[in-house]
Amino acid sequence: MAASSASVSFPSFKLKYLLIFTCLIGIVSAHLSTKFYDKTCPKAVKTITKAVDEAVSTEPRMGASLLRLHFHDCFVQGCDASVLLDDTENFTGEKNSFPNANSLRGFEVIDNIKSTLEKLCPATVSCADILAVAASESVGALGGQRWNVPLGRRDSITASLSESNSDLPAPFLDLNGLITAFAKKNFTTQEMVILSGAHTIGQARCTFFRGRIYNESNIDSSYAAAMQAACPFEGGDGNLSPFDTKTSATFDNAYYQNLVNLKGLLHSDQQLFVNGSGITDSQVSRYSRNMGRFKKDFSDAMLKMSMLTPLTASQGQIRTNCHFINA
Repeated sequence: MAASSASVSFPSFKLKYLLIFTCLIGIVSAHLSTKFYDKTCPKAVKTITKAVDEAVSTEPRMGASLLRLHFHDCFVQGCDASVLLDDTENFTGEKNSFPNANSLRGFEVIDNIKSTLEKLCPATVSCADILAVAASESVGALGGQRWNVPLGRRDSITASLSESNSDLPAPFLDLNGLITAFAKKNFTTQEMVILSGAHTIGQARCTFFRGRIYNESNIDSSYAAAMQAACPFEGGDGNLSPFDTKTSATFDNAYYQNLVNLKGLLHSDQQLFVNGSGITDSQVSRYSRNMGRFKKDFSDAMLKMSMLTPLTASQGQIRTNCHFINA
């Protein structure tokens, strides 16, 4: 009886949408495999993880940068390495969109990995797969839980500046805006809260949080004062502050603890917790107390994100230089 009641109350259009999405995921899964390069480039994954580990060891912030590169790639056209393409006289990439300009970094790490792989097995490992593996390894290197990345993505021959501007969640979004932005990529509200936890590592530019620390009331006063010291009311747009001032180089649950204490850096961060009255407050509270659950859920959500509409089989190409489409 309960099952029958649930099926009746569930809107038919949502059911149809869910079935279509589930079917698409099944099709994608059939083309991607963790063993994809076992015969064609058996050292591919080890080459990527070794390079990432070295880069993150040298500069822990690089872990957050590589994770962000993958996120900004997948949210625009799917996980196809379009974010890596440079502008040319005849081509417009995504690097100069509002969320990406003077912000994305880590390209040199991807370039070095690609160069090594091209020597080991030319025209075999895609830039999109490098980004996907690098994201997982970055999280693991900083103390988070890696996920088994299915491989076999191919690289796009297109990019979308407009989609980069419209689809990447902005730091000024309210909760409803965040929910809508993630729902557009088939993520639930719960998964949006999980993926926002990526802000437990990394830094943000003053221009993205100035409005919060000077104008908002739902912020710890001592925290606001500390952030204002690094981000003046005028000037200093590029000044950096960590999302988490205590363990910025460790992938833990401090992000959620900060939100509970009204110490979220971005407006969009603090929107996830509004003193117990918000629809996502209880989830934030749970993660603030349970680091193991957060790490597991984040790993699962990232695996799902890594499979957002990838190019497979004969689609796209395997770029020999991640910055440009093959001639």
